Amino acid sequence: MVNFTILAGGYTSYIASYMFNSETNNLTYLNQYITGGNPSWIISHPTNKSILYAANENVPTGALQSFTVGPEGALTLVDTAYSGGSSPPYCGGIPTGQVAIVNYGSGTARVIPTTTDLLHFSINDSTIVTFPVPTTGTQGASEPHMVYQYGEELLIPDKGSDKIWRLGQNGSPGDFSVHGQIAQPIGSGPRHIQIYENQLYTIHELASTLTLQDFPAYPNSSTALIFNISTVPHYQPAGSSFAAAEVLIPLPTAEFPTPYIYTSNRNIGVQDPRGDTIAIFEKVDNQLVLRNQVYTGLNQIRGMMHGQQAGEGGDAYIVAAGFAGTAGVKVYKRTEGGANLEEVAVNTELPTRTSFVWLKQ
Repeated sequence: MVNFTILAGGYTSYIASYMFNSETNNLTYLNQYITGGNPSWIISHPTNKSILYAANENVPTGALQSFTVGPEGALTLVDTAYSGGSSPPYCGGIPTGQVAIVNYGSGTARVIPTTTDLLHFSINDSTIVTFPVPTTGTQGASEPHMVYQYGEELLIPDKGSDKIWRLGQNGSPGDFSVHGQIAQPIGSGPRHIQIYENQLYTIHELASTLTLQDFPAYPNSSTALIFNISTVPHYQPAGSSFAAAEVLIPLPTAEFPTPYIYTSNRNIGVQDPRGDTIAIFEKVDNQLVLRNQVYTGLNQIRGMMHGQQAGEGGDAYIVAAGFAGTAGVKVYKRTEGGANLEEVAVNTELPTRTSFVWLKQ
């Protein structure tokens, strides 16, 4: 029997914990731990899984929080810092002992150093990066949505500017600035990214598309799109309106040798009775091929996460939930080598969740 602990953030004032038993396919709600308001995004430290960070997506003043993680995901709050703006939807730890956070409500980002314990924030050593107001596109404001470390750079997809900003450290920890950009299709709204084998996969919220391009070496500002494909299911109810949200690429393993790409759809209009889909793609000869549209019964899949971060056995699973509705949290098993998903567990004690962390066993 393998038990996996899953932590789940959301638009509440707590982070929830679940236990998933992969032998009985039971997903059990365990507990909730008080946080600041709206811990919508949670993430483990990249090298120390006993530390968790959360972005408090509050208006007008967002926050970053740190926690220690105990048995069965028990959380203890350690420190809280100002995010540098409004409505931070994402944060991420950096192996150098810093934590990056973006604020889509104010078009800013901040990289905050920590002390040697990786839990206490050094606010006075951190500068706030303000992104330019876009002159093209449809949003009229910078809306950074994610931080992704690649090499020595921090990459920040900006839904409002249709760019992926490239940030570099100027010298001392916490001192970052924009030193480049990667242009994206105008009006597409880049939201989240993944990089695999030096190729950039971008999920675009406004266009509901997945794009593929070679990652441009610094200081190049862009490379041509290799492929651009819709994530939206073929059948679209009258009154539907789609906004893609997440992209995942679990690393290949012996059981799952193909690096399939999983993207989440959000129908923010009239719902399909079958719920929103997780679209599964495969890269074949530099083309993105749709393998499956998996209907989930979930309403607006804002967050999902593969279980590879939990260690052995976790790579077989993906957890997801809706931002709206009452369908709760669901666990899916990857089948057909990862080209399909089968729902194996559900818990509806909490109707919605927005982000997940699988804990190592």
